[in-house]
Amino acid sequence: MFGAVPPGGQIGWRGLVKVDFWLLSRDPAERVVAMIAERVLAEGGRALVVSGDAAQRESVSTTLWEARPEGFLANGQAGGAHDADQPILIGEACVSTNAATACILADGHWRAEALAGDRFERVFLLFGDEQRDAARTAWREVSAAEGLERSFFEQKDGRWVKVA
Repeated sequence: MFGAVPPGGQIGWRGLVKVDFWLLSRDPAERVVAMIAERVLAEGGRALVVSGDAAQRESVSTTLWEARPEGFLANGQAGGAHDADQPILIGEACVSTNAATACILADGHWRAEALAGDRFERVFLLFGDEQRDAARTAWREVSAAEGLERSFFEQKDGRWVKVA
């Protein structure tokens, strides 16, 4: 489901950027962030989780620490002394100081700066029904750009299914 980590896992990789649109229906954003982040880490990548909502950032952090009964998904809030060491960094802007290969936009707000330069191999936009129109606008923006591949996922019968 997830692409390979760029050579060396470093920012500066040049290649096709995948942009995934995930329509939230059953699961809250925090749980979906944990699922995606776990897969990114399993492939040797790092993640940046972005939300403009401080309460959501805190909730994402708590969910990541409690996501797995046999362990946890280590993370930290951006702006700390050890940002570069964090496998999952949580912040309010698309600024990766942890060499993230994936950016998860958890609050449903599209940020074109996630595509600026060679920051990420993959960008995930998680959005609910109330943000559907804004997501459609972002979908069209991504469609018009060179070097981007887009996908759309939604939950059906409790599973995530790629529908476009």
